[in-house]
Amino acid sequence: MDPIALSPPPRPSVPQALTVSQLARLIRETVRANPLLGRILVRGEVSNVQAAPAGHRFFTLKDSGAQIDCILFREDAELLGFELEDGMDVVVSGDVDVFPRKGNVELVVRAATPAGVGAFWAAYQRTRKKLAAEGLFDVARKRSLPAFPRRIGVVTSEIGAVVHDIVTILRRRYPMAHVIVAPALVQGPGAPASLRRALAAVADRVDVVILARGGGSLEDLWCFNDEGLARAVATCRVPVVSAIGHETDVTVVDFVADVRAATPSAAAELVSPDAIELAARVNDAQQRLVQEIHDVVCSAMERVKGLGERMSPRGLRRSVEANRERLQHVYDALAAGGPREVARHRDRLGAVGRRLDLLSPLATLQRGYAIAERMDGHVVSRASEIEEGDALAVRFQDGRVQVHVQEEVASG
Repeated sequence: MDPIALSPPPRPSVPQALTVSQLARLIRETVRANPLLGRILVRGEVSNVQAAPAGHRFFTLKDSGAQIDCILFREDAELLGFELEDGMDVVVSGDVDVFPRKGNVELVVRAATPAGVGAFWAAYQRTRKKLAAEGLFDVARKRSLPAFPRRIGVVTSEIGAVVHDIVTILRRRYPMAHVIVAPALVQGPGAPASLRRALAAVADRVDVVILARGGGSLEDLWCFNDEGLARAVATCRVPVVSAIGHETDVTVVDFVADVRAATPSAAAELVSPDAIELAARVNDAQQRLVQEIHDVVCSAMERVKGLGERMSPRGLRRSVEANRERLQHVYDALAAGGPREVARHRDRLGAVGRRLDLLSPLATLQRGYAIAERMDGHVVSRASEIEEGDALAVRFQDGRVQVHVQEEVASG
């Protein structure tokens, strides 16, 4: 019996071994390729917050059953609008990623908002007090709205009733203005950055900006409490009108804005004059101007008519006669009062002359006295002023005599 040749069973193939780096890259690519792990929203409690020298933030997000490491890069941390603190309940937006060097799975946070009324209120108060201390809420820094804006900017969501209401009112009240709508997110973690970009895009193209959103919960309106957005509103090149939520909803942006409107519709009315009212005012001004011109022309015609009558021969004769009568009246008054005035002034002059004569040195000479003078006309009043040999002039009533001092006589 021939032996039966049996073929050996196939040996199982041995898989090729992966390096640790290859495995880490494979895991990272798998995680990144999963759409469920990108731009996800996660809610949890913040713990173990650490700030790196480069400005990044490292922290853990946890709940009662699990935790995950998180990283917030510096550029995103600067736009956060509040400070992360241990124990804070937050909702974060980000991407799950794997860092091959340590094999850690981390959540790369792009934006975050406080979760829960208590956390929202605490973050709101911190931001409000900080900006108020810097003077961003001061009335003195707020600008007036332009009376007749040529271009009006609107920063809001491009869908919904808000943008429709604002544009409708602006077109009805002030159709000559050009309206520029800059669409932006008005809710969620990505809304603050979106609103800042829209505001920056429209600010250099308009004369005034409306920043608007419809009503909503505290969480819905939270993006308008963002510190970075508030600073962007404060430094905007043109005045900003805030119209966020209902009248009872107050955000940090409302404090910083130049004007706060109760509703988006009210904001549209604030920035736009009523064209119908303007037309009525212009018409009224036109009528007043026509009447004033008519009055001026009539008054000028009356003056011309009066001048014409005065320049006629009869008018000239009346004017000459009137002037002759006035001239005669003045002449009579001068003729009557002139001699009296001359006599009165002559008497006053005589009295003054008599008083001068009493005080005059000449009157003293007439009484037998003489005046000794030096040759330069200086009067010598004391013997001690004279020395032997001095030349003097002695003045009498009727003339002068020159003498020389031969002997100095001592005073008695």
